[in-house]
Amino acid sequence: MISVPEAKRILQNIPLNKRSQLIPLSESEGLFLGDEVRSLMDVPSFDNSAMDGYAFIWEEGLKELEIIGESAAGGDYSQQIKNGQSIRIFTGAPMPEGADSVIMQEKVEKNGAKINFNPEDAIQGQHVRYQGSQCKKGVLVAQAGAKITPGLISLMASVGVGEIPVFQPPKVSILTTGNEIKNLGEILTRGQIYNANGPALDIWLKSLGIREIQHWQVRDEKKAVQDIISKALAQSDLVLITGGISVGDYDFVKEALEFHQVDPLFYKVKQRPGKPLYAGMKKEKLVFALPGNPASVLSCFLNYVKLVIESWKGNSKAWDSFVELPISADFEKPIPLTQFLKAKVEDGKIHILSGQESFNLISFGTADGFAEIPEETTFIKAGQTIKFYPW
Repeated sequence: MISVPEAKRILQNIPLNKRSQLIPLSESEGLFLGDEVRSLMDVPSFDNSAMDGYAFIWEEGLKELEIIGESAAGGDYSQQIKNGQSIRIFTGAPMPEGADSVIMQEKVEKNGAKINFNPEDAIQGQHVRYQGSQCKKGVLVAQAGAKITPGLISLMASVGVGEIPVFQPPKVSILTTGNEIKNLGEILTRGQIYNANGPALDIWLKSLGIREIQHWQVRDEKKAVQDIISKALAQSDLVLITGGISVGDYDFVKEALEFHQVDPLFYKVKQRPGKPLYAGMKKEKLVFALPGNPASVLSCFLNYVKLVIESWKGNSKAWDSFVELPISADFEKPIPLTQFLKAKVEDGKIHILSGQESFNLISFGTADGFAEIPEETTFIKAGQTIKFYPW
């Protein structure tokens, strides 16, 4: 059995099979760039007006202009204007040839085909967005490894980038073991329970940008477990198994992994919940065998698997995704294990929730992260800072 820091250190140093691929910009949110991105064009690609108003050639003391035409967004006024002339122009419309300034429509008085204004309101170069003022063609707009956010998507679309290189998320198989497991919608008989682990892992994986997810359900039978693990290893980069990893008479997962020559990274961690956590590799394939209790499954997934996936996707800061905040009340921990406690942050303090048992999912309905109480700590006084891992 190893400590939580040891388990995390091992997982941080495993060789992940990172692959880069081009995908449509519209499908990239939440992923990480596999290479740098440069602008394909000047932005703006033409001089245009930043305001609704009148475009003209600036002269000192100018107070009257003749209106000779109009330029709207999406159009292009083709004639060159001269001194003393202007065109009605709208936001985003191309500046006419020769014009260098725009006066806002609120600053003029229109008299037929002319406008009059205070010369102090006609400022040279005002309200013009010049070609390349956002960025020039070839300029770096995003570094390799950057997380793709809606804001970054908007920026890349503005510079003409329609496809981008991203670190390819792993293909994942979810194996749910247990004779007692039934799917939602099926009728339960005494001794049976609904499959909470599969749907929970599925939605978490999708939120992490995983697009290829296989679901398998298997009874607690030695040959059946061996066969399903064989299929999962053949089809996936990452295999998640729930249940069957302890030492009971119906726990065949560890034996099946040995049968398929999966090399263990570790088995059992000094933590609660989720002590019988297993991690192993077969060549470039990674396997996590999680305990069967739903709260233990989510605890192990969020504290280990999620961080591995984030690293796989190119997030270099995945393992530093915690904050240190004060705890709201005294907490006593008599057991010599690291505890991951469902908690909620309110008013800048960590509030430990009730319902921390490994089978109990009630606290997951209101928690927004885990508080970590280190193995060697037995008592924490209110106001003392501890690590909090937000979801």
